[in-house]
Amino acid sequence: MSQIKLSNNFVRNSVKFALNEDLFPSGDITSKLIGNKKIIKLKLISRQDAVIGGLLFAKFAFSIIDKKIKFVTKKKDGHFVKKNTLIATIEGKAQNILIAERVALNFLSHISGIATKTNKFVKLAGKGCKICCTRKTIPNLRVIQKYAVKLGGGINHRFNLSDEYLIKDNHIASSKIKKIVALAIKFKKGKKITVEVDNLDQLKQIIGLKFDCVLFDNMSIKNLKQGVKIAKKYYETEASGNININTIKSIASTGVNRVSIGSITHSAAAIDFKLEY
Repeated sequence: MSQIKLSNNFVRNSVKFALNEDLFPSGDITSKLIGNKKIIKLKLISRQDAVIGGLLFAKFAFSIIDKKIKFVTKKKDGHFVKKNTLIATIEGKAQNILIAERVALNFLSHISGIATKTNKFVKLAGKGCKICCTRKTIPNLRVIQKYAVKLGGGINHRFNLSDEYLIKDNHIASSKIKKIVALAIKFKKGKKITVEVDNLDQLKQIIGLKFDCVLFDNMSIKNLKQGVKIAKKYYETEASGNININTIKSIASTGVNRVSIGSITHSAAAIDFKLEY
């Protein structure tokens, strides 16, 4: 499992890219109208219950525009907050705060949204079943999105295609399942091997081969429970496929070690924040 740690340089560069996207080619032509002398102090408040994430991104958004802007956090990344909780205060020149405001809030909203959705799954799954993210991430945002999953209590599945062997249905369709698993074992060189099955017959074909994890894809609860019972003596077990808030409890109850969910990164709703005087 890959683990994500964000360096200050990474965060700063990500924010610089986002600011450039917002300000190229002529800057904030509207905020220029108000001049750059007035000092304001704003409160950053969550409009929803949420797991907070992205505060360093927000801080850099303001400091890159104006080093004199004071961004004082009242909470930390990973903290759960109730609706209307004060997250931070921001003080500085009004024009510069307005320039950075949207980029700061975009990072906060997106990262907090993923962390919050992940946390809902983690709580429903219980301690015996881990919640994983997948490679179903927005291009160029994978590191940030996987960081957000960790904030919500989830774990990072493989980060990219070279992290581990993941033999899926399309690989199996192009070759015999035993043959491709045997090749992965031959060339693994310390890499983990996960084999996807979507029925119990496929599972029975590979039982006893020396790989690491069975991934049960889109199985009924009945078949998943039976598959886990067969496989758990030999392998780690994982479930995936159209898993949602309404089904996670029953899936976790089968005894599967972990569940991988693409929607926690590609479909998490943004958390709404407000800035008020």
